[in-house]
Amino acid sequence: MSTETEAKSTQKIAVVTGGSRGLGRNTAVSLAKRGSDVILTYHANKAEADAAVAEIEALGRKALALQLDTGDIAAFDGFVAKVRQALAETWGREHFDHLVNNAGIALYSSFAETKEEDFDRLFNIHFKGVFFLTQKLLPLIKDGGRIVNVSSGLARFSLPGLSAYGSMKGAVEVLTRYLAKELGPRGIAVNVVAPGAIETDFGGGHVRDDAKTNQFVASSTAMGRAGLPDDIGPMIASLLADENRWVTGQRIEVSGGMLL
Repeated sequence: MSTETEAKSTQKIAVVTGGSRGLGRNTAVSLAKRGSDVILTYHANKAEADAAVAEIEALGRKALALQLDTGDIAAFDGFVAKVRQALAETWGREHFDHLVNNAGIALYSSFAETKEEDFDRLFNIHFKGVFFLTQKLLPLIKDGGRIVNVSSGLARFSLPGLSAYGSMKGAVEVLTRYLAKELGPRGIAVNVVAPGAIETDFGGGHVRDDAKTNQFVASSTAMGRAGLPDDIGPMIASLLADENRWVTGQRIEVSGGMLL
């Protein structure tokens, strides 16, 4: 497909990191329900990634899963080459439309006990990886495209044991504003979505499976319960829709009103 023909194409393609499970998978499926095709990444569990692809394909959309450790910066050039190849072979295109930087890990550790190696791993995945993966993918993002960075309510409110994680998410929120400013001339909107506590397997499924934690979250939330994946994925998908083209540089918290 020529660049001119591609520019006229209405078919949207999204890249979702960490799209094989949890909020990433919910986001990928929600995008497919709105008519988008999806390239999702997974870290290690190919079976989960294949299941996510099958779920998207069952909705009549195209999907591919590519392995990626978002904390391994040296692997990004190879990953970008695979995305470029996938775009050409599967869609006959040179560009995709939407990037969702979702992949992440949890770290529960007090400030006094946080180890440098754990801090560095968190930093590489949640901030350095987001920074440089986005940079590497920029030539493949279509002018007028969108980027959503996934943050956390923990960048606004503070809970013991999450100082490193919350700080990384705060850095991503600042980066988002800079990206919105610098990529605006290309018509690329960049926003950050900050979920509250969600019932997934993230961090060992603590919010979902520990009754005491779940009760605390529910009692701290205006809507009276912990969040669910279906509270987040559809919201991100709607933010990427054409009707939200004038929203950029914004932090949108999707927490049900946690710790107001």
